[in-house]
Amino acid sequence: MEKRKLGKNGPELSVIGFGAWAIGGPWEWGWGKVDDDESIRAINVALDNGINWIDTAAAYGFGHSEEVVAKAVEGKRDKVFIATKCGLINDGSGHAIINNKPEIIRKEIEESLKRLKTDYVDLYQIHWPDPETPIEDSWEEMIKIRDEGKAKFIGVCNFDVSLLEKCSSISQVQSLQPPYSMIRREYEKEVLPYCYKNEIGVVAYSPMQAGLLTGKFDISKIQPDDWRNKGNYFKEPLLSKALNVVEKLKPIAAKQNMTVGQMAIAWVLKNPSMTSAIVGARNEKQVLENIKAVEYIMNDDEYNEIEKILVEHEF
Repeated sequence: MEKRKLGKNGPELSVIGFGAWAIGGPWEWGWGKVDDDESIRAINVALDNGINWIDTAAAYGFGHSEEVVAKAVEGKRDKVFIATKCGLINDGSGHAIINNKPEIIRKEIEESLKRLKTDYVDLYQIHWPDPETPIEDSWEEMIKIRDEGKAKFIGVCNFDVSLLEKCSSISQVQSLQPPYSMIRREYEKEVLPYCYKNEIGVVAYSPMQAGLLTGKFDISKIQPDDWRNKGNYFKEPLLSKALNVVEKLKPIAAKQNMTVGQMAIAWVLKNPSMTSAIVGARNEKQVLENIKAVEYIMNDDEYNEIEKILVEHEF
């Protein structure tokens, strides 16, 4: 599988990363019930087929995702790049709240290392901006963790340019993890060009918009405890609008013998700022289908044809 460098002087990551959000199991922002054995098989199929990195977070199942990842990579930790996150914590009643205080970040890295059964993580990321904590304080703690060897690289998620600038003025931001898909493009205007110019790696999450752009989405099959039941894109009028876009994309994908989901991943990877797309999967079949996206190199004519459809249905 093609690999791209993650930021300035960074490691080579496969252009698709295994997203471990869904395998976290039930929690406030979970995807419903999961089978851990099935999740472990999915991770190993991904690793056997060229994916060399996994993205998880302490918040996913409040630690469960990290525990599953640890089981999956047992015996081959040194061959897998593991990224995890901090700052989205359990408030004690099962609700996730943002807290990037230095002492919380410190507590979280220690707990993540225990769950992942490792001495270090390859990439440690601040999960969400915290308006209650000065970013300088949070970032200084991240730097300490990196300098101690508990994280090889440090990055952020969901940050805007102003926050990236503040962090970069103190120490290098290795990567940004933003949401990015055909129908969610707010990071295109300022943030992605900033990252490209400043050699900040970009690993985009939800390239298929949490399943909405797969071409197979059926709202009636979503489990009651799946977070998508309360997500904006899964309610009207955005839901019908998105599904209409998918129908118009199907003929374009069919010409290349691809699914809309695979084309959605390829579309994200065409952006010049992009290092990798984080693609979630719950089972082996989904992994193998997602990986086929790397076989599709989107040309400019196809991109422009897709762009016309997206502009007509601007979100």
